[in-house]
Amino acid sequence: MQEVDALIVGGGPAGSTCAWKLREAGLDVLVLDRASFPRTKLCAGWITPEVVDDLELDIETYPHSFMSFNKLHFHFKHFSFSKKTVQHSIRRVEFDDYLLKRSGAAVQEHIVKKIERKNDAYVIDGLYRCKYLIGAGGTRCPVYRELFHDLNPRAKLLQIATLEKEFPYDWENEECHLWFFRDGLPGYAWYVPKANGHINVGLGGKADKIKVGGGRLKNFWESFTNNLEGEGLVHGIEYEPTGYSYYLRGSVDVVRDGNAFIVGDAVGLASIDMGEGIGPAVHSAILAAEAIVENGEYDLKKLARFSVPGFFRSRSEQARLSAIGDRETVSLP
Repeated sequence: MQEVDALIVGGGPAGSTCAWKLREAGLDVLVLDRASFPRTKLCAGWITPEVVDDLELDIETYPHSFMSFNKLHFHFKHFSFSKKTVQHSIRRVEFDDYLLKRSGAAVQEHIVKKIERKNDAYVIDGLYRCKYLIGAGGTRCPVYRELFHDLNPRAKLLQIATLEKEFPYDWENEECHLWFFRDGLPGYAWYVPKANGHINVGLGGKADKIKVGGGRLKNFWESFTNNLEGEGLVHGIEYEPTGYSYYLRGSVDVVRDGNAFIVGDAVGLASIDMGEGIGPAVHSAILAAEAIVENGEYDLKKLARFSVPGFFRSRSEQARLSAIGDRETVSLP
């Protein structure tokens, strides 16, 4: 049986960030993931400046696709506006692989099926033994499923359903566009160009509201892609979008049980304003690693609920939406 100080399930940004920080502190770390890296990952690939800072990422030396936007374009039913801000886009197939390699942790391809507590340790599938166990496997994380499902049930009202497609494209419009509530979608759609000739387009919304409204994401998708064609943003693409699901941040009560931790989408931490998941994933992973290294508390009090604080609203409005999120009735994706 292989023994390590810390075992992390999931090699995405949350898992690799936690591994990186634990390795810096001298712990022996193993990352298990069901996929072999580099792997395709569904995601718009939008990251904030806070993510760059948390990862101590030098964008001048980052060896892969990286693009910055000085403003974002917002479109509503009857009006549009642009907002000056610095945001970035990456390709997850490159970004995740880079971060995982940078962590310096050992990585093995393995599908986790069984987790057992044995005295002061955790045993995974009878093959691995660790003192600290970190669940970073996304919405379907086995650590969440086995150890946290009953302690921290997810709220169905906060589930987001998405469809998206990333593909090579010689784009002409190099700015990011977002369409809110188009055709009754309880969420928004996006157009995110990437460096080196790629683009990501997609849409997402509250799963329960889509179901109650009798709509289907594929219907919204057809309207959205026709809109992209009509506005001259994308031409002549036969889309075969792929879907996935994740959760916005609501009332998160238990993120640690003994020496087991959950981070990122395994908790359900996407921001309640824009549904952005990479930032909360990275920052929660850092907080978990600090708790392990310093033998301290792991909680989410320091974790921002918003992608871009103050972006749309005043602090009082942010506080109001934060309270709504705690009551699990937030309406934005």
